[in-house]
Amino acid sequence: MALIAASTQGVLVRIALLRGNGLTEFYVWNRAAPDGVGDLYTGRVEAVEKALAGCFLELGTDRSGFLPDSAGGKGLTIGQYVSVRVTRAAQNGKGLRLKLDSNPPGDSPGLVACGPGPLLELTERFRGHELVLDDYALMAELRPSLEGRMRYDAQAFDAVLEDEIATLAEPTAALPHGARLHITAAPAATLLDVDTAAASHISPVVLNQAVIPEICRQVVLRNLSGGILIDFAGLKAAQRQKLLPGLRKTLQHDPLTPTLLGLSHLGFAEINRRRIRPPLHEILNG
Repeated sequence: MALIAASTQGVLVRIALLRGNGLTEFYVWNRAAPDGVGDLYTGRVEAVEKALAGCFLELGTDRSGFLPDSAGGKGLTIGQYVSVRVTRAAQNGKGLRLKLDSNPPGDSPGLVACGPGPLLELTERFRGHELVLDDYALMAELRPSLEGRMRYDAQAFDAVLEDEIATLAEPTAALPHGARLHITAAPAATLLDVDTAAASHISPVVLNQAVIPEICRQVVLRNLSGGILIDFAGLKAAQRQKLLPGLRKTLQHDPLTPTLLGLSHLGFAEINRRRIRPPLHEILNG
């Protein structure tokens, strides 16, 4: 049975999905500056970029976004008004990603309706599961959608959960058997480096197999996305191949269903995970 807990700190709402006593998903919702995923806009085509296979749309209030041909942009012309929905938040130096929507467009660019935000998205995915909140005002706001599912608790996040969440701001994470995961995010990709120096008493193959679930959990908790490279420690090429079935199976539990592409020539496990909401480190450092 899953439990969703939400704790308010000013304009920030921290959202945790708990299974048993384990934290499996974590989101930060900035109510003063939401990421915009799911927002519905009337957009005006500003430029058609054949080289990029898409077009740029003016969305009003100094906002713009990119509509790929594969998401409905093909055949549109400059000046045309269309309804679009945000499918990817602005992140990593890139703007909003859009898809064509069936709603009729308005007569000027602008926001038509806001998206649900991460909390309502999570409650939709886990229907019937209880939601615990520490803010009566937020409960009143959510009541039309979540009546009967909410419970107030002044300590929605207990001390143990607070401690675990605090570690997500760090560029390293603890792994089983004393190993460590070093996380380096760059615009092109994120490198996950497994450090087994404190776990030299265990076979490298056994150790690397043992850390896979926690690596994948950290990817979800931190919402790492785009290209992800995992550098498993102390293994030859043939031994690294043995890790792929377990890694692929574990990735199936990820809500964004990432794709394992295989091993690079340098021996890194290559993963492609969809970019939708900004990664946690961008939100915390923004």
